[in-house]
Amino acid sequence: MLTWVVIFLVIALVAGILGFTSIAVAAASIAKIIFFIFIVLFLVSLIMMLVRR
Repeated sequence: MLTWVVIFLVIALVAGILGFTSIAVAAASIAKIIFFIFIVLFLVSLIMMLVRR
């Protein structure tokens, strides 16, 4: 999941450098959403691991 975040961030950076601002904003927002989903899933799995012990 983090690889998708890195891919979209690279797309956003390249598009921003080349002047495609709408594509850069879209890719950055997708990367941000995926990153927050990853954080939530990581925290849920961490809490579940601690509850099982």
